Amino acid sequence: MSFSPALVYDFIFLAVFSFAAVKSWQKGFLAGLTELIGAVLGVGIASWGSRTLAPEVYLSFFSDSVSTRVEQAVAQSGGDIAAAVQGLDFLPESIRAALAEGKPVVALESTILSHGMPYPENLDFAHRVEEVIRSLGAIPATCAIVKGRLKVGLTAEELEIMCRAENIGKVSRRDVAVYVALGRTGATTVASTMIIAAMAGIPVFATGGIGGVHRGGQDSMDISADLQELAHTPVTVVCAGAKQILDIGRTLEYLETMGVPVIGNQTADFPAFFCRKSGFGVDYAAQSEAEIASIIHAQRGIGFTAGILVGNPVPEEYALDHEYMERIINVALQAADEANVHGKNITPFLLAKVKELTGGESFETNVQLALNNARCAARIAAALCELKKAE
Repeated sequence: MSFSPALVYDFIFLAVFSFAAVKSWQKGFLAGLTELIGAVLGVGIASWGSRTLAPEVYLSFFSDSVSTRVEQAVAQSGGDIAAAVQGLDFLPESIRAALAEGKPVVALESTILSHGMPYPENLDFAHRVEEVIRSLGAIPATCAIVKGRLKVGLTAEELEIMCRAENIGKVSRRDVAVYVALGRTGATTVASTMIIAAMAGIPVFATGGIGGVHRGGQDSMDISADLQELAHTPVTVVCAGAKQILDIGRTLEYLETMGVPVIGNQTADFPAFFCRKSGFGVDYAAQSEAEIASIIHAQRGIGFTAGILVGNPVPEEYALDHEYMERIINVALQAADEANVHGKNITPFLLAKVKELTGGESFETNVQLALNNARCAARIAAALCELKKAE
């Protein structure tokens, strides 16, 4: 049984009425009657207020509650979570309309902006990657948490905030509820971007490289939440492989165990972020983005709820030599050990150190591989929309 404000006031009314009736009997007719009339009027007005004003007061206080609004929207949509979330105001009108009309939308993360690149180069990249996606007929949707609000598609002002990275946290799955509840602003990782994209009904997401099992992870158990999210969230992630600072072999073994398909975009080699080859293979070498879209479509049709990982090699003209990068990464790893850097801070530290050691060469490769992934994701999203229209 649920207790609404009106019902509570009704109970109070009965209690006060009974109390006043007893007092009126004890004090005599006139004094008791006056007291009884005052009590009845007071509680009656309160009861009326609870029925007419309380809902508006409640909504004014709690209208920003994500859980309340999602719950109401889901109920109105007949249980379709994606449709419900598309109706909430954290989706800009352009993205909401594109999803409703069956147009391609590509999700983007914000950690690459706040924790992966320096300002103002990151702001230039943020505009370039969105323009690349638009040029291929898709809609970019950069995700973040801004003042406790889940955001899918950022304004120019919000992009500036994420790129300046002043007091901007790095938000993975475990952090989302904290940031929402406390009204904080944070950049979304691969894992949390997948979560938000899935809520909004966006099936394709472009990033630079995924997280994975860190070198020495068999002892430290330092394993990115990205891998578990890929196992449980139905979003396709287009990347240039796992970051080369990781243990790529163990990362692929983990994904295999969790049933995540690893597809190569026109390659049989799993890429290693800065390098086109890691020395490990993919599960299937797709011949085109359209073929990848057909695999995604089939997986959804079967009812599987895992994500799909697409390895898209960095363009050859920007690729770095594997042996050279291994030497650089080993120096960066030693520096991290000496500085006692661990956990969520290790990846930004290592990428910054690698940039320093390569004289900025790795940064340009990072930018180009991310732009290349955005192109691939936009083509996959467009092909997927065509398959859905043909159903």
